[in-house]
Amino acid sequence: MQEINLPEVLAEVTAAFQRYEVALNENNVDVLDELFWKNPLTIRYGIGENLYGYAEIAAFRSGRSPAGLARSISKTVITTYGRDMATANTLFERESSAGKTGRQSQTWMRTAEGWRVVSAHVSVIPKA
Repeated sequence: MQEINLPEVLAEVTAAFQRYEVALNENNVDVLDELFWKNPLTIRYGIGENLYGYAEIAAFRSGRSPAGLARSISKTVITTYGRDMATANTLFERESSAGKTGRQSQTWMRTAEGWRVVSAHVSVIPKA
């Protein structure tokens, strides 16, 4: 039987997600890199890039301009599945993306190092 949203696990993943969000808004590349699973199986589909493996994700982050990264989020839904897997989905808006709504989904996994993103997808759509 799968245990959904165990309070202590949900609190851990929520804290990791919030740490990621602060690091993203501050362009803290060290923390962003830390929170992705250091593995060739890690995937991040971005707005303009498809990144396969931790090395590609880290290279993208280190070369990205910090301009326009600040954002506000809404409708965040974090769901845990047992003690070791979770998803986090949120909507976001950036001043640099007027007229568009951003969407982000992440799959998180508990590792020996702590909670890490193993898969992420970011996209934007026109506002309704």
